[in-house]
Amino acid sequence: MPQRKWKMRVSFLHRVFDLIAPRYCCICNGRLAPEEDTICLSCNLHLPRTSYLDQPYDNDLAKVFWGRVQHIEKATALMFHYAGSESAYPIYNLKYHHRPEVGISLGRILGLEMIHSGFTEGIDCIIPVPLSRNRQSERGYNQSELIAQGISEVCHLQVKNHILSRRSFHGSQTSHDRWERNANVEHAFMLTNGDKIRNSHVLLVDDIVTTGATMCACAALLDQIEGIKISVASIGFVDPKR
Repeated sequence: MPQRKWKMRVSFLHRVFDLIAPRYCCICNGRLAPEEDTICLSCNLHLPRTSYLDQPYDNDLAKVFWGRVQHIEKATALMFHYAGSESAYPIYNLKYHHRPEVGISLGRILGLEMIHSGFTEGIDCIIPVPLSRNRQSERGYNQSELIAQGISEVCHLQVKNHILSRRSFHGSQTSHDRWERNANVEHAFMLTNGDKIRNSHVLLVDDIVTTGATMCACAALLDQIEGIKISVASIGFVDPKR
């Protein structure tokens, strides 16, 4: 079937399904248009974006890794994470209300913005921060893998899920302070297939960065690999100035 006819059929079917089973924005709960995906255009435009793609080597997220990860390159986050705010609803839906499609959609949004800024140039693959088996079984998925999948779909970068693994899970980081977070993830991760990414530039992906303890623990392991370069990306970043 010619590509144009196939796209027309997909568009028609999409509209029919939307009539039968309307979809709603995960922020404002307004009905989504057929061309909108999980978040409506208005809510997308009002996300508290970080603008870190304008200065990917020197921003508050990149500074989290300075002095802690030797081979750090670029860093970005789609938006600032303000707990309890409407802009945090997508993350809450993803993590606590079994909405895996939200993770893929957020990854696509971030991926498109990274492409347009040139952030992905030179990056070879994506590595999501792993969950413990128990946590993943409880949730049904790893939200970082879903975000990585969304980025991969638009950036055409391979996702490598088996480079890092999690040894154990010592409870959520949400209620911990900076020092407790660092202690909570110490020795929590393990490098399992580091030889497969020698001399590579990897993109380490997570959902939210607060103190950076989890991302730094993972990046420190990757830092041991010969010829490695590490860039990082997340959907949310807790604003250090607030």
